Parts: sequence; C-alpha cells; structure tokens
Amino acid sequence: MTTSNPIFLKLGGSLITDKTQVSTPRPDILARLATEIADFRSSMPNSRLILGHGSGSFGHIPAKKYGTRDGVRTPEEWRGFAEVWRQATALTRLVIDALHAAGVPAIAFPPSGAATTNGGRITNWEPTPLRAALEAGLLPVVHGDVTFDAVRGGTIVSTEDVFSYLAGVFQPGRILIAGIEEGVWADYPACTRLIPEITPANINAIAGSLGGSAATDVTGGMAGKVRGMLALAAQTSGLGISIFSGTPAGHVRSALLGAQIGTLIRGH
Repeated sequence: MTTSNPIFLKLGGSLITDKTQVSTPRPDILARLATEIADFRSSMPNSRLILGHGSGSFGHIPAKKYGTRDGVRTPEEWRGFAEVWRQATALTRLVIDALHAAGVPAIAFPPSGAATTNGGRITNWEPTPLRAALEAGLLPVVHGDVTFDAVRGGTIVSTEDVFSYLAGVFQPGRILIAGIEEGVWADYPACTRLIPEITPANINAIAGSLGGSAATDVTGGMAGKVRGMLALAAQTSGLGISIFSGTPAGHVRSALLGAQIGTLIRGH
C-alpha cells in the first residue's frame, strides 16, 4: 500500500547543468542525486514521488533566442519550438539514464506530448498514465517543456507550472525545489541572509529582495518561482514548499526524508 500524498521534487536546471555553457550537464552531480533518490526509495518503499527537472543550459538558451514562451507563429519560430523540445528531451534522457544507473525505474512524461495550454497555463493533462506509473512503483519524471497553446500557438511551461497543475490532481504533501542556492536570500546577490519562511503575510516586505536568475532563464528565475509556489501553497491547505540547495551531498535525501532545509513557503 502506498501513501496517499506524493512528494514532488524538482532538480533545478542550475543544479544539474552549467547554465553558463550551452548544453552542458553535470554528470557527477546527476549521478549523486540519482543515488540519493534511490536511497530514499529504499528507505521509504511505500512513498510516492514525482520528479521534475529544469532545463538549465539545454532548453533556456534556444528558448530565449526564438522567444518561444511568448508565442510561436512563423516557420522559423516553429523550428525554434522543435529545437527547444529537442534540447529539453536530451537533458531528460540524461536524467533518466542516471536514475536507471542508480537502480531507479524512471519513466518520462513530457508535457509536450501530454498537456495543452491556453495563454501559457496548462488546461488539460490526462493523468491516468502518470497515476498508473506511480501505482506500479515507477518514478514518473516531468520537466519544463514546449506545449501547443490555444492562444500563442506554442509556448513553454516551467517545471513549476507543471507542478502547479499536477498538484491539483495528486495533492502532494510536500514540494521540494532543489537548486544551487541555499534558499531564498534576503540580500541577493550578496547572499548573506537567508529568508527562513515566506508567507502571504511577508511577501510584500521581501519582494524587493527576490532576485531573478544569474544565467539565462526564460521562466522567471527565483522571483518567478517564489511567487508561483506561494500562490500554489495558498491554494492547497497544509502544503509546505521548500527551496534549498541540492549541492551538498545528502541534502536531497534528507529533504525527501522530511528534514526542513532552506526556505519554507507556506500559504497560510
């Protein structure tokens, strides 16, 4: 019997790729993170986990070049759409390969083949195959990707966009966002004071402290992530969302096992 509420874990693009170099993965980090996920699954065999990953230096750079998130209309823009898809898929394959090497039976569920959007918001995603994968003990992997959009023609959804939609379907107990920053900084880019908790009560006071991204990120960087996750937490009673660094060995495993690391986002 599996537990009823899955955990959503995102491995940020800044963590698993070098965002300053085109299409440059960090294979040693990917291998370690896959091992930590495998260890968690062994320790908690009744748990359910949905894994997401960012696009990092794979998807964001062609997405910015072609302006894909803003819409896709011309033949050149559709070629760019396909290139963003190709790059995102290439990184997913590396993630899947690392997980399989660590003994984790992972299977990918790319939004481009399952979801449709309207004005950049996911409006439809048939969850039955993903639910079946969870029940079979497999690890579903989702990621930021291109989608066909009723208004824009084509667009891009971030992993957080994907999590926000799937949260309404699967009601996760926790969402964990692992990047390279220790959490959300009160003084980015100096990065000397960490914000321990973000709620609707203090978001306006800290809004000026939220940074964007130090590298190319067409989906809004840290500020976009925080606001999106706060909105999601506000809609879901009891949901806790942690933003933390996955760089130190063991952090992802500890977070999966319930340790509070980094910045906690609560909706109430």
